Amino acid sequence: MMSESEEHGSLLEKIGDKIGDKIHEFKKDSSSSDSDDDKKKPHKSKKKHLFGRKHPLHNVLGGGKAADLVMWRDKQKSGSILGGVTVIWLLFEGIGYHLLTFLCHLLIVFLTVSFVWSNAASFINRSPPKFPEVILSETQCLVIAHVLRKEINEAFITLQSVASGKDLKTYLKSIGVLWFISIIGGCFSFLTLSYTIFLMAYTLPMLYEKYEDEVDVVGEKALIELKKQYAVFDEKVLSKIPMLADKKQH
Repeated sequence: MMSESEEHGSLLEKIGDKIGDKIHEFKKDSSSSDSDDDKKKPHKSKKKHLFGRKHPLHNVLGGGKAADLVMWRDKQKSGSILGGVTVIWLLFEGIGYHLLTFLCHLLIVFLTVSFVWSNAASFINRSPPKFPEVILSETQCLVIAHVLRKEINEAFITLQSVASGKDLKTYLKSIGVLWFISIIGGCFSFLTLSYTIFLMAYTLPMLYEKYEDEVDVVGEKALIELKKQYAVFDEKVLSKIPMLADKKQH
């Protein structure tokens, strides 16, 4: 009896050892397959934004109320501003309304309504309109003058640098930009061009935020292609100009 029980116990131990080995092998195979899957999965690389931008577009635009309007955080307010600007553009371009006439008519309506309201307030038991006091302090005027002076001086310095003939690349870039602007200006009136710029500045950031991933991919490819084309132009044209060739050697 003892021998049979011992044989039975040893048989159970062998079966248990085999089951344990199988479980251990299964766990090992599953862990190795998981590690292989992890290796196969591409590591999520750091997302690259257009022009090397590191912060969200809302923060780049200042993150204040102006950025909220441009990014259409309040669609009703942003839409109202866009609709108002569009109506003004249609008045000038479509109907042929003149700016000076429009300003005079606007002031006439404002002064008439304010005058009638102020005089009729006592008869209808209403308070007269309260107008905010708008007074520019000396400090504000000095700050504005300082900013304007700085920008004007930088513009004069840039013009002097381009006209002096010291930097041919800057000269060619300036001529190219001015030529492009002259072509655009010949196709549109100044008001239509201003409205188009406003429309692009007011809607493109919102559209870019909505389709950011797609735009970043296309923009990166476009920038790479532009760099290639500029390298070809630099090699075939700019490098053959003596002035630029001497600067590269130095």
